[in-house]
Amino acid sequence: MSEPSQEISSPCPGLSRASTPLISAGEDMDGRAEASGSDAVLRTAMPGHDRTRGQSSARKVIPAFAILCVLVTATFAAWLVSLGPLPLEKAREISTTIVDRNGKLLRAYAMADGRWRLGVDARTGVDPTYLKLLLAYEDRRFRSHAGVDPLALGRAAIQVLIRGHIVSGGSTITMQLARLLEPRRERTLYAKLRQIVRAILIERQMDKDEILNLYLAIAPFGGNLEGVRAASIAYLGKEPKRLSLAESALLVALPQSPETRRIDRYPDAARAARDRVLDRMVEEGVIAEDDAISAKVSAVPRLRRPMPMLAPHSADQAIVSVKAKPVIALTLDLALQKSLEALARDRAIALGPNISVAILAVDNASGDVLARVGSPDYFDERRAGQVDMTRALRSPGSTLKPFIYGLAFEDGFVHPESLIDDRPIRFGSYAPENFDMTFQGTVPVRKALQMSLNVPAVALLDRVGASRLSSRLKQAGTDLVLPKDEAPGLAMGLGGVGITLQDLVQLYCGLARLGNTRPLREIASLLDDGRDSLRLLDQVAAWQVGNILLGTPPPENGVRNRIAFKTGTSYGYRDAWSIGFDGRITIGVWVGRPDGAPAPGIVGRTAAAPILFDAFARTGKLPAPLPKAPKGTLVASNAKLPLPLRRYRSVGELVRTDGEQPPRIQFPLNGSRIDATGADGASFSAMPVKVAGGVLPITMLVNGVSVGELDGRRQRLIEPPGPGFARLTVMDAKGAADTVVVRIQ
Repeated sequence: MSEPSQEISSPCPGLSRASTPLISAGEDMDGRAEASGSDAVLRTAMPGHDRTRGQSSARKVIPAFAILCVLVTATFAAWLVSLGPLPLEKAREISTTIVDRNGKLLRAYAMADGRWRLGVDARTGVDPTYLKLLLAYEDRRFRSHAGVDPLALGRAAIQVLIRGHIVSGGSTITMQLARLLEPRRERTLYAKLRQIVRAILIERQMDKDEILNLYLAIAPFGGNLEGVRAASIAYLGKEPKRLSLAESALLVALPQSPETRRIDRYPDAARAARDRVLDRMVEEGVIAEDDAISAKVSAVPRLRRPMPMLAPHSADQAIVSVKAKPVIALTLDLALQKSLEALARDRAIALGPNISVAILAVDNASGDVLARVGSPDYFDERRAGQVDMTRALRSPGSTLKPFIYGLAFEDGFVHPESLIDDRPIRFGSYAPENFDMTFQGTVPVRKALQMSLNVPAVALLDRVGASRLSSRLKQAGTDLVLPKDEAPGLAMGLGGVGITLQDLVQLYCGLARLGNTRPLREIASLLDDGRDSLRLLDQVAAWQVGNILLGTPPPENGVRNRIAFKTGTSYGYRDAWSIGFDGRITIGVWVGRPDGAPAPGIVGRTAAAPILFDAFARTGKLPAPLPKAPKGTLVASNAKLPLPLRRYRSVGELVRTDGEQPPRIQFPLNGSRIDATGADGASFSAMPVKVAGGVLPITMLVNGVSVGELDGRRQRLIEPPGPGFARLTVMDAKGAADTVVVRIQ
């Protein structure tokens, strides 16, 4: 039985089990072995041999492949972990911007490292033409891919092979964003792979709008400019909301090579790059050829503009008040702010090199600040430009007089048509005089306020009380500052107190609001909580004051009966004021030297009032009418007033119909000092009191205690009550009285 086996193996001497795989080397594409002749005989002789061997090999290959996959996956995962998280938070940092009530940019602050990076919303803050060109040029399938565009990568590779140079990049906007988040200088396959992976991660963490907004905010445009908004403002001088085709193409071209295409250094290179963008857009059918030809004619700007810096004092204050907020909205109106800044600058130049101008405009209804000009030029050192003169403490001159009259109207002892004396008078040692050193005699109260006469104002303040005026103004939200260790006195009615333009405007805004003030608001994010109305005057009194000020003769550039206003000039020509209001807005103007030095010739009526009326004209609206007279307002001529209101009389002076004069203490004078000791040091036994007028008998009171009646000559000797202040009062038979306060020493 051994012979047959030898015969079978004889054709292939040396054949062994180890060599049998060579027999099946001719496998077809399906993996099946070709079997014929002796191979068939051999397979018949050794059934199951190949099957066992193949299964053994598969069992060895599959685990090895699985292990390799695990190793590759683990290595890739470890690499991904080593990349760390995406630096999105740092990339989202932007320059702090100050915007007006309508979201328009007033001022921007550079970031800590000096870069300008302004946030932008692609849907509302960028011109659609620019977005169309950007996506067509950089990433036409931006809205559909997952971070990587294989078609764009393939097209870029083919273009390089055909033309020998890069025609268009294969990076998507998301990949470019990844490169900007983690900048690298080398351009290697590894760097590209890293961008691809990062782009996919970005797409998983952000939606398309967020990706586009972040790209538009941090894309480089040369120098320290980042983002399309910063570039548009610096290069084109405007927001990117409305761009021409040429401007859009320019802004698309610059980020490709931001440093070599900077328009302030290489304008020709920037123009060539812009034109290439236009040509490619024509090739791809994005824009018409005629439009591209027209766009190429447009010149490229060659200068970089400074960033906007409107309302610098308000912006500085907002930065201090609001922490860690990228966008701070103010209540200011950009158009009005810009116009009033130009007005202040022009008028300051005309007034002199050291003269400054400050303007504040407030909305009456809300108390919102619409414009604040703290100085004519923020960088003018001679005018102390960085000092906000709207918040500086200065002497108000005559600008507090309307509130003296308002309290007098409120108390009911005087009416706008009442007559009042403007004559020389003394209040103790204080003898007020008018600005022009003249006296007008008997005038209506209305005219006394319109002419800003000092004597009538001081007489009314003496009746109202300086302390009451001070407390009422503080109650209305105003901070008055008196000299150290000094109590409110009659001098405060003529400017003997410190106040800011901001507080004065708030008070006058209260007149326009018929007697209630509201704390001013400048930061729009602050809610109205805590801004309740504060009482200044009753409605009738406030309306009467406003009605009088409406008739004040305007300066040469003004129209009568349009604006209720008051002027003031502080002692020594240090401050010139003019504050006015209509039914909609209140504006205050201050003119003077910031260092407090005298400025001869600077008077409220000639220096500040013209600026005030010009400021109202620049609001772009006609003056709104003042509120109508409140119910219960007495509107009548002097002849039709009740008898007590026809003429102002001091305390104790009663109305008489028989021609008799009320009693008046002629000696001692009010506020005088009486020396009660003689030359030898002995004290007087009696002090004379002399009275004029009055109906006998006249009773004498010392500190409220009766000491008897005056004689027929209206005189009496009284015993001094002792060192200190003494109140001397006389009262006649008809109840008329007069009082003086003296100091006995």
